[in-house]
Amino acid sequence: MKVLFIGGTGTISTAISKELIKEGHDLYLLNRGSKNAVFDGEVKELIADIAEEDKVAELIKGHNFDVVADFIAFVPEQLQRDYRLFKDRTKQFIFISSASAYQKPLGDYRITEGTPLSNPYWEYSRNKIACEDYLMKLYREEGFPVTIVRPSHTYDERSVPVGVHGALGSYQVIKRMLTGKKVLIHGDGTSLWTLTHNSDFAKGFIGLMGNLHAIGEAVQITSDETLTWNQIHKAIADALGVDLKAYYVSSEFLDAVSNQDYKGALIGDKANSVVFDNSKIKRLVPGFTCTRRFDQQVKNIVEYVLSHPECQKEDEEFDLWCDKVIDTLENAAKVIRG
Repeated sequence: MKVLFIGGTGTISTAISKELIKEGHDLYLLNRGSKNAVFDGEVKELIADIAEEDKVAELIKGHNFDVVADFIAFVPEQLQRDYRLFKDRTKQFIFISSASAYQKPLGDYRITEGTPLSNPYWEYSRNKIACEDYLMKLYREEGFPVTIVRPSHTYDERSVPVGVHGALGSYQVIKRMLTGKKVLIHGDGTSLWTLTHNSDFAKGFIGLMGNLHAIGEAVQITSDETLTWNQIHKAIADALGVDLKAYYVSSEFLDAVSNQDYKGALIGDKANSVVFDNSKIKRLVPGFTCTRRFDQQVKNIVEYVLSHPECQKEDEEFDLWCDKVIDTLENAAKVIRG
């Protein structure tokens, strides 16, 4: 297949790109080129900011693709631009939406592609819903060959997946564990969550590419493994060889006392129990299954992060904030107890 990825170097898209290269597909990456070195020249580069529509139109002149996938579109205006650029140049257009778009609070803990889309807590999710609406309207009215993919929490070896972290990522949570500090966990840590390794996600995604049965469809791609946040944090601590010192705080309180968007990221997403029914992707891609178990993969993550300084972004502001939250709540408990 001749494939164009807009972006192509993120957590999800890097794994897909590597697998496509391995399979011998003709892969083009359209981005600013700063991270393409990871592919050692095995992709064809179209260097431009996708927002520079005239420049991109010139770069793709004479090209037609079997698949175009946009990994960095977040609002309908960006997809309107994509439609102008690629409506006559691709047999399939894949938009990466988000499982966070599903109804919050959930009416049923089992999520399928038929679960209503509604998230009053997170603008990011509402924008993804608007993007889906725009593309499906194009499919219904003009036959634009769209496929919508909804990932949930997809991870790779570069960071541990946690619910409460700062603006610089999750490394500071690792450091708090290593130094014996308490770690904030939203709620009581018993809500259910699904983590998907990016290499597993790539298998499902590639199975949808060039798949005529996927045209006009929205498809979620996640693991079938369901974990509590307590299990996730315990697995991280075990991989580090330390005891987990969990400190539980309600998501509402965390949102109220933080500059981070915990209203969206927690109340509108991670604080909810999610269990995905992945029958649809398994029907569209026979044989698809996720094989990367988190308690095994987290050992690789910890090893990678601790051996790669670029992954160790210390976040003093987040660290001090965690201490302040814990101290404040413990002092409040002392006052109430008298």
